[in-house]
Amino acid sequence: MNSLFTSTVEYRMATFRFFALLDRLRWIKRWGLKRNVIEENVMEHSWQVATIAHTLAEIRFHVLKQPSHEYTPEQVATTALYHDCSEVITGDMPTPIKYHSTTIRKAYQTIEDEAEHELFNQLPESLQPSFKHHMLHKHIHPEVAKLVKYADKISAFLKCQGELQAGNAEFKQAAKVIESDIREMNSPEVDYFMSNFVESYQLTIDELLSQHDSLIAQS
Repeated sequence: MNSLFTSTVEYRMATFRFFALLDRLRWIKRWGLKRNVIEENVMEHSWQVATIAHTLAEIRFHVLKQPSHEYTPEQVATTALYHDCSEVITGDMPTPIKYHSTTIRKAYQTIEDEAEHELFNQLPESLQPSFKHHMLHKHIHPEVAKLVKYADKISAFLKCQGELQAGNAEFKQAAKVIESDIREMNSPEVDYFMSNFVESYQLTIDELLSQHDSLIAQS
């Protein structure tokens, strides 16, 4: 296929496939072993995790007054965007299988690490030093990784609640387990997010906008 941006055969052969691969995250379905009322793909999930992780960092910095000079909320958000990118190669491994045994978990971790590096190597060398701090687990700041993990768990909780609200009992046990996991985190950032934002996820669009309409009427 001809392109205005590829004038030679040599240049075309050097084209990097990183973002073309990431674009296929939209086809990777999550929660594969469960009947889903609301379909979710990895691309959608990654955006949600990024917004939640960014907010958790902002809460830590500005609400809890615990800023850090080692990372920024923007770094947390970017890392969250890439946190499941290796699944374009591995696919989404359902949690019950991933944690079924120590042997399976270790084997999957090895596959995940190899997939990360294979995808990472699709970047130009000049970009790799900055991307590795977002993509490769061994190079991610521990606190950044922790906030992304918290956000990932909140995203899973929201998914379960949405399915239960839609009448899908398939997610009943998962919801209990994930809620227990969140409570055991003992994270002030997570507690703040859960207390101030989560309840409104169950509202309809009319209910979400009703307060806005009331404020306009009062102004």
